[in-house]
Amino acid sequence: MNFWSIYQHGFARVAACTGPLAIADPPANAAAVLRHGRRCADDGVAVAIFPELCLTGYSIEDLLLQDVVLDEVEQAVETIVAGSAELMTVLVVGAPLRHRHRIYNCAVVVHRGRILGVAPKSYLPTYREFYEQRQIASAVDERGGTIRVGGQDVPFGVDLLFAAEDVPGLVLHVEICEDMWVPVPPSAEAALAGATILANLSGSPITVGRADDRKLLCRSASARCLAAYVYAAAGPGESTTDLSWDGQTMIYENGALLAETDRFPLDDQHAVADVDLDLLRQERHRMGTFDDNRRVHSARTGGFREIAFRLDPPTTDLGLRRRVERFPFVPADAERLAQDCYEAYNIQVAGLLQRLGAIGGPKVVIGVSGGLDSTHALIVAARAMDRAGRPRSDILGFTLPGFATGEHTKDNAHKLMRALGITAAELDITPTARLMLKELDHPFAAGEPVYDVTFENVQAGLRTDYLFRLANQRGGIVLGTGDLSELALGWSTYGVGDQMSHYNVNSGVPKTLIQHLIRWVISSGQFDEDTNRTLAAILGTEISPELVPGEELQSTESQIGPYALHDFTLFHVLRHGFRPSKIAFLAWHAWHDREGGDWPPNFPAPKRAAYDLPEIWHWLEVFCRRFFAFAQFKRSAMPNGPKVSAGGSLSPRGDWRAPSDSSARAWLRDLARWDIADGQVLAGRGDE
Repeated sequence: MNFWSIYQHGFARVAACTGPLAIADPPANAAAVLRHGRRCADDGVAVAIFPELCLTGYSIEDLLLQDVVLDEVEQAVETIVAGSAELMTVLVVGAPLRHRHRIYNCAVVVHRGRILGVAPKSYLPTYREFYEQRQIASAVDERGGTIRVGGQDVPFGVDLLFAAEDVPGLVLHVEICEDMWVPVPPSAEAALAGATILANLSGSPITVGRADDRKLLCRSASARCLAAYVYAAAGPGESTTDLSWDGQTMIYENGALLAETDRFPLDDQHAVADVDLDLLRQERHRMGTFDDNRRVHSARTGGFREIAFRLDPPTTDLGLRRRVERFPFVPADAERLAQDCYEAYNIQVAGLLQRLGAIGGPKVVIGVSGGLDSTHALIVAARAMDRAGRPRSDILGFTLPGFATGEHTKDNAHKLMRALGITAAELDITPTARLMLKELDHPFAAGEPVYDVTFENVQAGLRTDYLFRLANQRGGIVLGTGDLSELALGWSTYGVGDQMSHYNVNSGVPKTLIQHLIRWVISSGQFDEDTNRTLAAILGTEISPELVPGEELQSTESQIGPYALHDFTLFHVLRHGFRPSKIAFLAWHAWHDREGGDWPPNFPAPKRAAYDLPEIWHWLEVFCRRFFAFAQFKRSAMPNGPKVSAGGSLSPRGDWRAPSDSSARAWLRDLARWDIADGQVLAGRGDE
């Protein structure tokens, strides 16, 4: 095993190739295919696709019916087969081939000196600028057959799947151009039959707006089919008698664009990306309706033929050719982040608004610490009151200072409550806390500086106890403020503590998103300038429970680790069920270089961190222990609150249902398979 190999972690590198071709010159075009193929093989590419009819050119019209051209096509195919003998890469090449009484528009699938099969085009456009049925036969009903190419009979039909025996999940299907434009494309059936890599060899002359149409179709196909969709269109060299060509290439995975190249190229272009086969498999496992749909169409999907081959991919470090977001809950794209924040904030507001209306319109009781979480919950409550047409004075905000409450955070809490115009009060819990500690015979009551978990939880518990009794007294409900990240780690006081509330608007919001939500609230003008100034001041506050007195502020992240890494892990565990070792691989690529990749808009430069592999590994172990072996009992009793992120929620009634008495041993064993030292993976244990 090599930890740094993409193929070790369930990825497969694919390429969509385009470039200059020579009209009706198969030998020259075969040489170009092999030139691309050698480059792709050197780059560790498993599958490389080429444009439609790339051995002749798509635009040769009636020249397709010329024997001299068709003879040279067959010779060109043999040249490519021979030239592929030492190449790892599967080459998918467009060629017109004679079969029975007709000519078929085909994709020839070649690997290591043999033709694995030939996939013909099903749907032939004969409208507007297209006139394919003049020369070409439709293969819509070609299933279960063979075709003679290069002196051998090989599988032929639209029912072919090409499966790598040694790369789990790599199953290729090929369709051609127009096939993806029809209501039920061949690739849809192929995906239900097991294909994960859907390839499209396209001619597709360019007109204004067509590039966006192609992207829409590729993206939607990859999302609906829970697959990768690899697309290559014809480019320079095609005839411009009446049309033009842009050489568009792109690779989508489950609705996300992984790679594309510049259009209208003058030379060879390769869109290259590492497709996550584990992700696709996990998505299909989770979305049970995918397989339900397969059963509905089993009469056709059950008839696909699977052609096996052995890829023998490299085990070396090839890098990672895909974007990995540092903050999977927080997109780095400014426009997307703004949209996500708009939706997240309004999901929270709508959730609270519905709950208040359903239970008779009680007041809202909230503890306001001056930290990020309670601040955000408060501005959600304020907007909910505005939408309900109720006065903000129906929000009862309490700051509840304890032994270590800082003046800065308390001052911000008061400023925010005043600016929002809610009913505000301060209730000092220290006298009651001292009494309780005295009655518990705690050493602190005798003057000893003992700040243990009991000392901390006496304060956390009293705060919640007071809030619930205040809600009883004043006709309200307690609004929870704890976030998704704290629920994941169990970073809360159970029962009579911040784990409990009547309704929690933050339970679906990860810690790393909170600050961006507050920034969005400021920038979008949800409140007045006075409120915005206070919100901006709160954004710079260190994350702290403020429970332990001392000159140095008690830092949450110094105790349980960076929320940036924990949220990274949480997303990939919750959304995709990835192994910890794979998450470590992804996290290193996302976090090892603070200068590499994009950061979310307005992310403070001083807080832009980098993490090496030992740090990532250490906090992964902490996460696994807390998430799988400790925190579930708190989540099993969590209050209601809306799901916010597509990454998932931890509600035991929703996205995450798990036993409270599980262990983390399986996840820790996965990490223990690797020997980590001084930032290097020395070996995969068990290899010797």
